[in-house]
Amino acid sequence: MTLEQFTRDEGQVARRYEYGDETVVAVDFGAEHASASVDTVDDTVIVVVDDDQYEFELPEGADDAHTFIKNGVLTVEVEGDL
Repeated sequence: MTLEQFTRDEGQVARRYEYGDETVVAVDFGAEHASASVDTVDDTVIVVVDDDQYEFELPEGADDAHTFIKNGVLTVEVEGDL
C-alpha cells in the first residue's frame, strides 16, 4: 500500500513537506494513539496502533528514511531523489 492509499482508505490526515533533498511526511493518528509504534523494514514502514498494523511502501528513490512517532503523529523523513 502506498502512503496515498493508506491515508485515503483509513481516513488519516497526512501532510507532505519538501525541503531541498529531503521530504517529510506527517500522518496524524490522534493523541489517543500516543503509544503507537513504528519500524522500517527495507522499503516498508510498519505502524502498529493498538491491535491494528498498517504497512506502506516508501517512495521509489528513497535512499535513507528515518521514522518516529510522538503523541500519535507519525513522521517519516526521507532523503534522496524522489
